[in-house]
Amino acid sequence: MNPEEEYNNRARVADSAAIIARWLSDAAAFRAAWPRKRLDIRYGDTEPELLDLFLPETDGPCPLALFIHGGYWQALDRTAASHFARGLLLRGVAVAVPSYGLCPQVPLATIVEQMRRAAAVLCLTTRQRMLAMGHSAGGHLSAMLLASDFPAFAAGLPKDVVPAALPISGVFEIEPVLPTGIGRGLNLTPEAARALSPRWLPPPGGVLHAVVGGAESAEFLRQTHDFSAAWGGTAEEIPGANHFTVLDPLTDPDHPLTARAAGMARRLASL
Repeated sequence: MNPEEEYNNRARVADSAAIIARWLSDAAAFRAAWPRKRLDIRYGDTEPELLDLFLPETDGPCPLALFIHGGYWQALDRTAASHFARGLLLRGVAVAVPSYGLCPQVPLATIVEQMRRAAAVLCLTTRQRMLAMGHSAGGHLSAMLLASDFPAFAAGLPKDVVPAALPISGVFEIEPVLPTGIGRGLNLTPEAARALSPRWLPPPGGVLHAVVGGAESAEFLRQTHDFSAAWGGTAEEIPGANHFTVLDPLTDPDHPLTARAAGMARRLASL
């Protein structure tokens, strides 16, 4: 196994740069056009700790999902992912899209804490539990939220702030990434990488559905299936999808993946 070939998705997918450029353009257009939104909500004290909250077009109570962007914890922010809220919004689910600090300026453990803080603030202000979703590094972070002890994180929080997670193309074992150019930017020892890997945490309960593109590397396929089995969840491959096009279904309210995510969110009771 060549770790660089398996985990360097930008190198694996020839048009990855064009896809990411299109994400940025589509996300900006979506933010400008979507009528019901609250942008730049601060959830912490540092500059990146902001989130955008998109609300369905109809008034009234609605379920909540948190969508966390990817970029190997080292690139992008919420402004590259806004449009992936579209499908869920059209199914009546509110979607929060946070930014977070980036490695190597911020340690990965701090990023995990930032996402816990974002979920805690959303829970306390909306009085709702939420579905955690995320892509790539965001898939890792969504799994870490499912495993979080929220009452220990902040007083007054229920244990199940995040009772369900839907990670997409997530990295659930960080140690295999360390020898790559991507891994070197994380500045992690093998021991620290293992401690931050959801695959090696005790299964937290809750609902887990892990998704991966059918055209992704053998390691991403392996990690998704191994992790899902370890935590007693389910797994799905999107036929023909690579590490980037695997997100395309989320813009379509009628795609089965969007319908599944909306169903997961709807089954979460309010506080």
